[in-house]
Amino acid sequence: MTDTDQERDRNKETAFYKFTQQTLPACKPVLTPAWVITIFLFTGCIFIPVGLVTLRASRSVVEIVDRYDAECVPEPFRIDKVSYVQDDSIPKNCSRFLKVHKYMKAPIYIYYQLDNYYQNHRRYVKSRSDQQLLHGRKYHGTSSCQPVEFNNDHAIVPCGLVAWSLFNDTFKFIRERAELKVNRKNIAWKSDRDHKFGKKVYPYNFQNGTLIGGGKLNPRIPLSDQEDLIVWMRISALPSFRKLYGRIEEDLDVDDVVVVHLMNNYNTYSFSGKKKLVLSTSSWLGGKNDFLGLAYVFVGSSSLILALVFMLLHLRYRR
Repeated sequence: MTDTDQERDRNKETAFYKFTQQTLPACKPVLTPAWVITIFLFTGCIFIPVGLVTLRASRSVVEIVDRYDAECVPEPFRIDKVSYVQDDSIPKNCSRFLKVHKYMKAPIYIYYQLDNYYQNHRRYVKSRSDQQLLHGRKYHGTSSCQPVEFNNDHAIVPCGLVAWSLFNDTFKFIRERAELKVNRKNIAWKSDRDHKFGKKVYPYNFQNGTLIGGGKLNPRIPLSDQEDLIVWMRISALPSFRKLYGRIEEDLDVDDVVVVHLMNNYNTYSFSGKKKLVLSTSSWLGGKNDFLGLAYVFVGSSSLILALVFMLLHLRYRR
């Protein structure tokens, strides 16, 4: 045997050679009918209880949802709602009555919900400057903010369509002639307040043009403390979304009637949008959302059905 043949035999014993030839020892489990049935049974027995617990947590959340965009337009203006909302001479105040059908334990979260509002539109999402939000007017690379970049040759802070379209409806809550105080602190993510919005950056030249988009900002308060803006600037992925407005830190009893005095300022009529006011409690899982629980129950039920089918097939056809 030549040296070449000996070297070839030695190479065949190396791990690299075995790996390239796929001859390494490996665990190759054989999925027998007993194993398949056991796995499906185990999956079902785990997923169904988890889904039921999740569904119970979601169903324990109490919600009051009130759509007010249509009802808060005076009768003479319902033919042309856009003209109504754009006319500053017409008062926009409106009152709504919300009846509590189930005990609501504090804190009660207040959300405004917008439907048919595509915040995820590429042009809309792009029209902002995160560096300007953090550093203010000393940052000049704001070309992405067009068409809301300058006004009267002065920079706009914060610039862009996202900030320009800030939601500006306001809500005041009354129960038994006493005002329910709304806590509007800590409604935005702490990471956003601390790291994405400058503590020494103040609004400048904002909403001073001829075309007003949404809410205005207090020029004496830094952006890091303007939590309405911070909440609004976190873009929603879906055309129907909720954003946190504040918290009521008092319990609401059954049959309580909450009077809501609101200002119907925000224009959703030009794109057939909807506005809703939501009062909601929370559970250990968060807000009301049945999807996760239903998904667990569906997967668990499917696994049990498949286990039963395989068991019957195995009993009927042993081989």
